[in-house]
Amino acid sequence: MRFENPWALLLLAVPPALFLWLRRRDRPAGVGYTATGDLEILGGAFMTRLRAALPWIRLLVLALCVVALARPQWGQQVTRIYRDGIAIVMVVDVSSSMGALDLQIGDEPANRLDVVKETFRGFIEGGEGEGEGEEEGEGESESGREGDLIGMVTFARFGDNLSPLTLDHDALLLALDEIDIVQVSEEDGTAIGDALAMGAELLQRAGAKSKVMILLTDGSNNAGATGPVDAAAAAKALGIRIHAIGAGTRGVAMTPVRQGDDTTVMVPTQVFIDERMLAGVAEATGGRYFRATDGAALREIYAEIDRLEKSTNVAEQYQRYVEGFPALLLCALLLLCAEAALVNTRLRALP
Repeated sequence: MRFENPWALLLLAVPPALFLWLRRRDRPAGVGYTATGDLEILGGAFMTRLRAALPWIRLLVLALCVVALARPQWGQQVTRIYRDGIAIVMVVDVSSSMGALDLQIGDEPANRLDVVKETFRGFIEGGEGEGEGEEEGEGESESGREGDLIGMVTFARFGDNLSPLTLDHDALLLALDEIDIVQVSEEDGTAIGDALAMGAELLQRAGAKSKVMILLTDGSNNAGATGPVDAAAAAKALGIRIHAIGAGTRGVAMTPVRQGDDTTVMVPTQVFIDERMLAGVAEATGGRYFRATDGAALREIYAEIDRLEKSTNVAEQYQRYVEGFPALLLCALLLLCAEAALVNTRLRALP
């Protein structure tokens, strides 16, 4: 239990003081009698005792009102839950080339971004590995990342902080569903360095001992003010490990290309991923580079994250307060009504 307005409890001193003052002021005149002992054996009727209790009822009513003013509250629990976890920021490329149809979800062809989203969802929620990696015995069961702080940054020509670090993974997955490939040519591009710098800024404020960025891209850095190498150096200084994934098949892929009349056509495009740069960024921070020609490579890096050292994150869960003042006011009102009924009926005093 707690009081929302504890200062109001100081007013509890007022009713007793007022009660004593009124008793001294309204003390009845005494009548002399030579043998009071004879009166004591007569005892007192119930109504006589009840009349004597009326001032105490009024005192109790005032006290209940003061306690109600302090707003007692029950039912809220603040539970601190300690979970083993790490802080992770996903850095996802959403440039137009991520629409290339060269990967698969199950047996169905899918663009690169959809595969990234699908695999990332399984990484957060947990589940069994599937696809080509499982057939070869490489698929691993994902236990989910319930205890991890996870955030997300997306980028094309410009970076976008899609989600801060959070333990509310349901909200994160809702944000994940809204990710789409850029539709405006002026926003198209691949600003890897800027996105890494934005992710490092998120992780800098995290209290976790292990901080990881997972970079997923299908191209090379061609936009932004910060180079990937400089961003990797800053991440290393902050104790952040970067795992980089080059997403895309080898050779030629059917890629969406926007025409002048705002129509999009699929054209065969030579796949080029700056693997040397991505490997350098990962190795500079103690991470690894993976080439994701299918979903199995994405699960592989998630399995690698499972083997990272754990830190402790704290989540606070709240329950709503239950206000106690309505019950106190109701009791005070019932007592006041009972007192008013008595003084106007059985205990009515005639002038």
